[in-house]
Amino acid sequence: MNKTYESLSFEQVDGVMTVSLLGPGKGNAMGPEFWEELPLAMDEINRMSDVRCIVFRGSGDHFSYGLNIAQMMPRLGSMTTGTVLAHQRVDLMAQIRQMQLGFQKMHESSKPVIAAVHGWCIGGGVNMIAAADIRLCSRDARFSLREAKLAITPDIGGLQFLPTIIGQGFTREMAFTGADYDAAFAERIGLVNHVYDTPDQLFEAAATLARQIADNPATAVQGAKRVLNYSLNKSIEDGLQYVAVWNSSQLQSSDFSEAMQATVEKRKAEFNKKINKGY
Repeated sequence: MNKTYESLSFEQVDGVMTVSLLGPGKGNAMGPEFWEELPLAMDEINRMSDVRCIVFRGSGDHFSYGLNIAQMMPRLGSMTTGTVLAHQRVDLMAQIRQMQLGFQKMHESSKPVIAAVHGWCIGGGVNMIAAADIRLCSRDARFSLREAKLAITPDIGGLQFLPTIIGQGFTREMAFTGADYDAAFAERIGLVNHVYDTPDQLFEAAATLARQIADNPATAVQGAKRVLNYSLNKSIEDGLQYVAVWNSSQLQSSDFSEAMQATVEKRKAEFNKKINKGY
């Protein structure tokens, strides 16, 4: 990574970029640095042709306590208290859009994103993992879309991403109650794919899954993500047309030729480890 980050740390191994939330508040709470740095980090990672999968995790005992209210109030207070003027409303809307940007870039990234959740995942944390492609957790994980208890509406992506993951009913239950939910509930409703007994087992499983993804041809994996994202809220016919256009170019790739040749020769294919920038 070219930039120095305060709220995130990075480790890249064999095409997998692991991003750890650092806080600096308790429980990796999301303060001003996080909201400013995540979009920049995603832009930087997206430009790295040798990164083929991204894993997000928390440091310490939790994924994230969500919004760091103490750190954010100096910035938000003048926009939300007293007599709020028109220009303050515009400023608040701009601030919300900035906070949405990092999660939006996670969702739109051509690279698959895995969220590995242990401990508490509250508010902004739930909004964040909803922007990932795959979610895993440990048995101690707890989830809460807690904004209702703070008299606000979730506004950084959760209400947009969650219905396609867990359906309208469970999204509305979580948003309306602000209640706490355990790992078993998260697995039952499809919020997470798998639950592991300990955080260490979780992180090992996330690394293994990321490695499996990164070992596949990047053009094929990232093509699947692009087609899946495009097909959201589209008709089946629109999705079929899009993937036909997509594969009409991708089937001419060197990785496809290598896969076919390796199949004929009954050997493991050797795929390109990098993709062209701008893919």
